[in-house]
Amino acid sequence: MEERFCEKILGTGTDGSMRIAVAISGGVDSATALNLLKCAGHDLFALFMKNWEEKDDDGHCLSKKDFEDAQRVCQIVNVPLYGIDLSREYWENVFTHFLREIKLGYTPNPDILCNREIKFNALLKRAKALGADLLATGHYCQTEGGALLKGGDAGKDQSYFLYTMKKQLLKQVMFPIGHMQKKHVREIAKEAKLPIFSKRDSTGICFIGKRNFRQFLQRYIPIEKGPIETIEGKEIGTHDGIFYYTIGQRRGIGIGGEGAAYFVVDKNLKRNALVVAQGANHPALFASGLIATDISWVDVPPAFPLFCHAKIRYRQTEQPCIVEQRGDRDLHVIFEKQQRAVTPRQSIVFYRGTLCLGGAIIVRSLSAHATP
Repeated sequence: MEERFCEKILGTGTDGSMRIAVAISGGVDSATALNLLKCAGHDLFALFMKNWEEKDDDGHCLSKKDFEDAQRVCQIVNVPLYGIDLSREYWENVFTHFLREIKLGYTPNPDILCNREIKFNALLKRAKALGADLLATGHYCQTEGGALLKGGDAGKDQSYFLYTMKKQLLKQVMFPIGHMQKKHVREIAKEAKLPIFSKRDSTGICFIGKRNFRQFLQRYIPIEKGPIETIEGKEIGTHDGIFYYTIGQRRGIGIGGEGAAYFVVDKNLKRNALVVAQGANHPALFASGLIATDISWVDVPPAFPLFCHAKIRYRQTEQPCIVEQRGDRDLHVIFEKQQRAVTPRQSIVFYRGTLCLGGAIIVRSLSAHATP
């Protein structure tokens, strides 16, 4: 099995004279990418990023265990490993932005910013300074002639998080496991006797980890209570801070009583009010379209109107839509079917088949069911 995948990597357009830096996290995906590139005969070195200098609630360093796992993998594969401290860059370019958006009551996506500012900017520059021609990662996506394609495993595809990458940048990176299924990645890691073959995938925001989201935020943002209101304007409770909630959320609102559960349908930032409605399919949860800004196309901008598919969150299946450009900065998107829980400051990402065209940041939904 391993030899078969090595042959595919050898056919990616690189040659033996190229030196490849492999970003290794201590997980099975990046470890398998490293091993496959090694067995394909490439000249390699590995880079481990330290992005967050903090201990968890049990007093353990968040990155120490991952670094130790990365060390063990590199020793087995016989590839030199360098630790790269990017904690200052992460704080300045990712975390401060995250906090600023949270304080405004929005729901940002730091993973997209981390890929743009840290992995494929700061880390790539460090890799180049160390003599690398290419940077390889364990992402589940693919490149072809500077195009960004979905990963071969539909359930693990990470192109949503990489839509800000440009064509010229994509020519400087490679994704050795992007065409593979996750189960095959684990099988290869096991066959190669990599000690992390069964290690669980990391989930959630990296700097929070398994800790309680509210407790973590309280260290940086003071609690500012406010009213919980129905869409008719009736006050029915008090929230602990509007930044703890997101559109479509059900759990943690703290409103009981008879009837269907309450869901967040809006956040009135001026009045610090959380707006809720009863029922998972309440009309106020749905929108026919949205306005988006901060547009980023992988290649040249498409012709408009653009008929394509898009998704407004990572786990969503792409939805048919029509995209029009309004001025130089905004996109107007209308969906074939109404979409649930359109969330400001999340990303909308556009696809044509397996090709990722690019994306933008959601400003607001377009709905006939406006809240006060």
